[in-house]
Amino acid sequence: MLVITTPTGQIGRQVVDGLLDAEEPVRVIVRDPARLSPAVRERVEVVEGSHSDPDVVGKAFAGAHAVFWLVAPDPRAESVEGHYVDATRAACRAIGTLGVKRVVGVSTMGRGIEKNAGHLSASVAKDRMIEDTGVSYRALQPPAFMENLLWQVEAIRNQGSFFWPQPADRVLPTVATRDIAAKAVELLRDDSWGGQGGVPVVSPDALSPDGMAQVVSEVLGRQVRYQQVGIEAYRATMLQHGASEAWAQGLADMAVAQNNGAYDEDHRTASPGPTGFRHWCEEVLKPAVLA
Repeated sequence: MLVITTPTGQIGRQVVDGLLDAEEPVRVIVRDPARLSPAVRERVEVVEGSHSDPDVVGKAFAGAHAVFWLVAPDPRAESVEGHYVDATRAACRAIGTLGVKRVVGVSTMGRGIEKNAGHLSASVAKDRMIEDTGVSYRALQPPAFMENLLWQVEAIRNQGSFFWPQPADRVLPTVATRDIAAKAVELLRDDSWGGQGGVPVVSPDALSPDGMAQVVSEVLGRQVRYQQVGIEAYRATMLQHGASEAWAQGLADMAVAQNNGAYDEDHRTASPGPTGFRHWCEEVLKPAVLA
């Protein structure tokens, strides 16, 4: 049995689909089963509740040989690291008592991010908790998601621009969530691996935000520009959109780490996934902008 967390999220949903396509037995932890598609509900075992609830996690992990672990974001959290750690505590207890053999988690790409890098540091803290159980663990290590650009569909459509706190001419490694999910499916279905380690997942591109804007312009057939915003303005925007002070500061600290080259070394040595940025823009971004 394979247990999947966040089965309605952008990565977890694709993991579930990939496993079901491969005829694997799947059990999901989900707060609201109604958010699962009818086709998925018919084919998975559902454990309703939060994956931070020890009783829910214990029920879900019983008899499971592998788990996909992803901490869902909570922009209202009062502590970024506390959110990641608290959400993982019940899983670590269950891993230690219920005989789970392997865990595949979603972490982050980056070097020198153990402290003061916001969400990147919090994700590393979560990894260390899982590793301390002794379970065989693979931490998928993506850089920025291409899907982050979907938050700016209206700005692209109405203003012909998108905005991030990264320098316009500095390479910003990205990856499509489909490639993260595909690697998770591969590892969950493979019973041969053991030990603990990281698996960088990255696109085949090496584009700066200006380079991305050029690709977006070509795909959409109209001019789209990139505009860098300051870190403080970025933090203020997150607050305006309802994030807590801690969550907004964590995003700002993460952006600083990215700008200081946290992804550079892993990006240069990672084996790229199949989805290039142009392909993703054609299949995902363009339909969203035109909708």
